[in-house]
Amino acid sequence: MFTTEQLLNAQKANAATLFGLSTTIFEGIEKLAALNLQAMKASMDEATQTAHAAASAKDPQALLALQAGLLQPAAEKTAAYSRQVYEIVAATSKEVTGVLESTAAETQRALVSLVDAAMKNAPAGSESLATLMKSAVASANDAYENLQKSGRQMATAAEENAAAFTASTLKSVPTGKGRRAA
Repeated sequence: MFTTEQLLNAQKANAATLFGLSTTIFEGIEKLAALNLQAMKASMDEATQTAHAAASAKDPQALLALQAGLLQPAAEKTAAYSRQVYEIVAATSKEVTGVLESTAAETQRALVSLVDAAMKNAPAGSESLATLMKSAVASANDAYENLQKSGRQMATAAEENAAAFTASTLKSVPTGKGRRAA
């Protein structure tokens, strides 16, 4: 079956995969934190500029014009921020999924190899057990592939929904001239 050296090598490989995944996830979190800090700084700068502009307004109509002029840029900035968050999350998810898929493929190959090796040393008459074990491995692999396919379909749908939401949000925000943004 497995030797001690094979078990140690498998443990080392699993640990390396885990550390790699942790690094990838932390890099994604770091990118999100940097984006949030950048957005907060920009928001504070804009709030300061808006406060100065509001304080220097001569009449209520100037205040209304200032407010109306802020809606479209705010919607565009929100949409851009949302896109950046989505891109960071999608890229991190894609990396993690790739590692998990390759690890699952390697694990499946090792399992099939283990079953084959066990069956070579099995006593006569255990062929039905070997067939049952191979069938179980194949069924588990099929279920995993179906889960992967469903996950990819959900990711595609989420991306399409995010794009549609962004587009509809930008179209629904009035511009400073009383009409909708194109």
